[in-house]
Amino acid sequence: MSLEKTMTLAKTISLETTQVITKSLSQVPVPPMPQWINCLMAGSNQYGASAFDRSFIVLGLTMYMVGLVMVATSSIPVAERLFNNPFHFVIRHGIYIGLSLAIAGVALQIPMSWWHKNSSYLLGFAVVLLVTVLLIGRSVNGSTRWIVLGPITVQAAEPAKLFFFCYLSAYLVRRREQVMENMKGFIKPLIVFGIMAVLLLLQPDLGTVIVMFVTTFGLLFLAGAKLWQFIAMSSVGGVSLAMLAYFEPYRWRRVTSFLDPWQDPFGSGYQLTQSLMAYGRGEVLGQGLGNSIQKLEYLPEAHTDFVMAVLAEEFGFVGISVVLLLSMTLVYKALILGRYALAKEKYFEGFLAYAIGIWMCFQAAVNIGASAGIVPTKGLTMPLISYGGSSMIVMTIALVLLIRIDHEIRLQSIQATSSKRSRHKKTPKSSSKKSSET
Repeated sequence: MSLEKTMTLAKTISLETTQVITKSLSQVPVPPMPQWINCLMAGSNQYGASAFDRSFIVLGLTMYMVGLVMVATSSIPVAERLFNNPFHFVIRHGIYIGLSLAIAGVALQIPMSWWHKNSSYLLGFAVVLLVTVLLIGRSVNGSTRWIVLGPITVQAAEPAKLFFFCYLSAYLVRRREQVMENMKGFIKPLIVFGIMAVLLLLQPDLGTVIVMFVTTFGLLFLAGAKLWQFIAMSSVGGVSLAMLAYFEPYRWRRVTSFLDPWQDPFGSGYQLTQSLMAYGRGEVLGQGLGNSIQKLEYLPEAHTDFVMAVLAEEFGFVGISVVLLLSMTLVYKALILGRYALAKEKYFEGFLAYAIGIWMCFQAAVNIGASAGIVPTKGLTMPLISYGGSSMIVMTIALVLLIRIDHEIRLQSIQATSSKRSRHKKTPKSSSKKSSET
């Protein structure tokens, strides 16, 4: 027998032996992996096999609970005086949380393509809300911001923010090259913002205008607009805000009282001085839950705009640091999610995640900064913590949108991985057939 025939026979025998061994091993039952190992392996990969990032839910529920406790401890005195029921605001806040979770369950089923496709209609609905509140809205403390629907009051500015950010994200997907290359594409979304800003200032609600302006500014920057456009935009915006504050007496009093609240501690600086007293009494560890003095109707709006001052008094620097850490973690995850979505070429989802992150970051910073005397007093709630049904529901929907974006990215990654595996499984079979034929 020649050497070539010997080598061919050896290859055939080895191939047959390998196939027999492989077939025998495939019939051996393999015990399943323990559940905790599967969970650990799924959780180790940020965009792995799990359906969504559960840390978003943990952060949201934690902030819900912190908010419920703080609304309970800060609202009892004023609720007793106004409604003869110390738990009036606590019960309503609990109802708002339950309603928010119910709406979240519905919103979680809506694909992101629906938000993208209907962004223009959502913007139109936001404008209708802002016009309606000026016509039939209820006025409180000189501001017309609420639409009364039976036992429910809707603050029109809250959904308007979210719907405008959806529209802006969709616009950047359609016109990103125009935004990056010429002034026309940069100006168009600012015209829409200007229309909504006028409607908001008629309420008046300067705080929401500032939040929308900063978020628009940040989103256009991340979309790649040119630097000179931002310099022009910031200059015009800064001058406009300064004029709005200077020519409106009550706004100018807020600015001057912010600069030196102790100059008029029983007048224009009263709210800020009481808030600063709360921060001072809190020190490092606080006075303990329920031991705040400023909430005994010394500090106005203790359960809404200034809930963080009561938290600082009762839990001190440590309590404020924990809430800041929760908010910063949520914002960080939103921004990272936006970057990852853009990397996966899901541009609408990426820009919307960026917008939600900037929005939550700036609003939380203004709320805490106003109560600590860092920025002028503005009527902005602390996301997911302060009392307020409209803010709670809209912020919950924003959080659900982040979960939905994360879920769709993971689903896309899982489908891509499974298709690769199926292709790899088909390849060895075809190659084995060719080898057996040879």
